Amino acid sequence: MKLKKIILYDEPAVSEINIPNIVNFLKEIIPVEVVVQDNFFKEFSTKQIHKISEARVFKIDTTFQHHIPNQSDLQLEETLCRNSRVMDGTKKPEEVNDISEVIMYDGFALQKIIRERLEDFDNNTLHVILTNRFTCTYDESDSRYHGRAVICANPAIISTTGIVEAPAKPKEFYIEAMANKAQGNSIKAIKDKYHGKFLEYHDVRLSKVVEGYLLQIIFYMLTGESFCDYLDCRLNNAHWQRDLLYSQIEIRKLCDRHQEILDSQR
Repeated sequence: MKLKKIILYDEPAVSEINIPNIVNFLKEIIPVEVVVQDNFFKEFSTKQIHKISEARVFKIDTTFQHHIPNQSDLQLEETLCRNSRVMDGTKKPEEVNDISEVIMYDGFALQKIIRERLEDFDNNTLHVILTNRFTCTYDESDSRYHGRAVICANPAIISTTGIVEAPAKPKEFYIEAMANKAQGNSIKAIKDKYHGKFLEYHDVRLSKVVEGYLLQIIFYMLTGESFCDYLDCRLNNAHWQRDLLYSQIEIRKLCDRHQEILDSQR
C-alpha cells in the first residue's frame, strides 16, 4: 500500500513530545505529506463521550465488556476530553503512584470510536492519535489485559501512559516499591533510586521513543508487520523498559532488513 499523507493528532498534556521534530522525522523517513491537528478528543460530542466511557476496562482477567457509565463517569470523561492534563479527573500523570489509579481503556474499542469519528476516511491517509489515555488489549494466551504503548492499523494510537507503564520496570524496583507501600511510605524514594532506568511521566526521552512507535505503525501499514525480533532495531517490541531505552535511545536505527524495506519506499 502507498501512503500519501500522515495526520498526527497532538497530545497537549505531554509537552515533552516535540511535534516539529517528529514532523521532520516523518518527512525524512518516508516521502509523504505530514499534517498536525489538535487533540483528537477535545471536540467530542456527548454521545461520543458516552462511547469512550463504555470502553473503560475494570476487570483485567475478563474479555471486553461494555462498561455502563453513570453520571459521574460521564462527567469525568468529559473533563478528560476537554482537558487531558488530568488522568483521573483530579491527578496529573506525575502524581500517580500506582497503576491501579490509572483509567484503562480497551484499545480496539477506542480505535473503533476514533474511526467512527473520522470524516472522509481514506486508507491512503494514516491517522495517528497521540493520547495519554492508557490503552490495553486482552491477550487470549494468558486470559488477561495488558497495557499497550501502541495500537497499530489505521487509525493508530500511541499511548504515552502505555509507553511509561506497559514495558516492565526492573524487578528490583517492584520489590522495593511494594515493601515501601506495605509500610505506608511513598515510593518516591524508590523512583529516585532507579531514576533513569525507566521512562517516567514528562520524561524528556519520550519524544524519541514516540518516533520508534511511529515507525512500527508505518511498517504495519506498509508490510502488515510492525515488530522486529532484533533488539538492535527500533521495531523491537520491548517488554522491558531497559530494552525500550536501548532500542529507541541508544541504538536509534532500524536493522538492515527493515532499513532496506523503508528505503524502497523513497
